[in-house]
Amino acid sequence: MPVPFTHSRVMNLAYVALMAALMAICAWITLPIGPVPFTMQTFAVFAALGLLGGKRGTLAVGVYLLLGLVGLPVFAGFAAGAGTLLGPTGGYLVGFLVSALVYWGLTARLGSGQKVMALAMVLGLVVCYAFGTFWFLQVYAGGGSAGTFLGALTLCVFPYVIPDLVKLALALLVARRVGKYVKG
Repeated sequence: MPVPFTHSRVMNLAYVALMAALMAICAWITLPIGPVPFTMQTFAVFAALGLLGGKRGTLAVGVYLLLGLVGLPVFAGFAAGAGTLLGPTGGYLVGFLVSALVYWGLTARLGSGQKVMALAMVLGLVVCYAFGTFWFLQVYAGGGSAGTFLGALTLCVFPYVIPDLVKLALALLVARRVGKYVKG
């Protein structure tokens, strides 16, 4: 027997869909600076986690990635498909899902206070950087210094740390201000 759709279940689906759409819109806000573009995706991912919590936020990230995988142009530069996920920057996209899982795990164990959320977001960002940088090193065919660990960090991480921390702070602010209106 199918499970009936309750009001809260429909609202949960709507929140997840809305956050996946926000990730797509924020991916389109792009400054192409090198092999990894500067986007607002990081903000959207962590805003989804802060607003929806670990479970629904992770689901929103998964939906976003699946939308791109099946061909909808939701990634930076209106890109889509498996080629994008398997390309040099795909590790950062998949890293968003790993970050969401880290966030979910930490907030499930330690609670969802502001300090825990901030810690979980920062650790999630570090995991995303690690996952994306490792992936970049495996896939990037540009050669030169970018093929070294320090070169990859110089291209893919160092220029983004301060802007990404600002995006995390903005996501925390949005979660604190708007989160009370998002029913769980």
